[in-house]
Amino acid sequence: MSDLAVTVIDIDDPDDPRVDDFRDLNSVDRRPDLPVLAGGRPGRGLVIAEGVLVAQRMVASRFAPHAFFGVDKRLRELGETLTDPAVSGVPFFRADADVMAQVVGFHLNRGVLAVARRPEPLALPDILSDARTVAVLEGVNDHENIGSIFRNAAGLGVDAVIFGGACADPLYRRSVRVSMGHVLLVPFAHATSWPADLDIVRSNDFRIISLTPDPEVATLSQVVDAPRVAFMVGAEGPGLTETAMRAGDVRARIPMARGTDSLNVATAAALAFYERAR
Repeated sequence: MSDLAVTVIDIDDPDDPRVDDFRDLNSVDRRPDLPVLAGGRPGRGLVIAEGVLVAQRMVASRFAPHAFFGVDKRLRELGETLTDPAVSGVPFFRADADVMAQVVGFHLNRGVLAVARRPEPLALPDILSDARTVAVLEGVNDHENIGSIFRNAAGLGVDAVIFGGACADPLYRRSVRVSMGHVLLVPFAHATSWPADLDIVRSNDFRIISLTPDPEVATLSQVVDAPRVAFMVGAEGPGLTETAMRAGDVRARIPMARGTDSLNVATAAALAFYERAR
């Protein structure tokens, strides 16, 4: 593997400070992906990619990895990815599984991690300029749901994701993992004023569709044919706030069988994305 662009460095001491960016990943108050620690102290806010596939997607994204940490088997599996000039000189800290487990805090089946610093956030108008279908989230505070929404968005042709009020951080490790790295590839931006920034979406000629279980509104198939569409989904359980609902252009529902009034938010979003693609 002499053609690797990364610099391979062997780690045999779990206390080696060179792997501190990968330390205590399951710690409630010390994880390196936390932007804010307990008591309001600033955290590292790093972006962690787990596994070969997610690390490959990080290399292909705007989240440039500044280090890798993994076992030799994963180093070999990443082979071609680690010849990319984009990772030239980036350290690959190689360790056995036991040392890696002591650093990370648990046995990592995926066997490799990549870490990146957060780039400058994207601006809302920039992610809308070339988009035709976007997702807008309000109050989605579960990291697994956010990861699933990004994976669904990537698979079903959604161009961007917008975060409204009270959403969880999409760059937490669990979100990145559940998204299979697509949170690093699908552009996203945060509304700075919610829901007022929906006017920016509307001014870019998007029809804003608020998803609701209300049986009195139109079905999705009746409203998805606009040239540009923004699907707005809310928190698991309560759904969109009435304020956000009123800020949309049209309300729509997924037809449900008797005895069931709604779906998991990531599932509902996926059905909306599919209806749009179909």
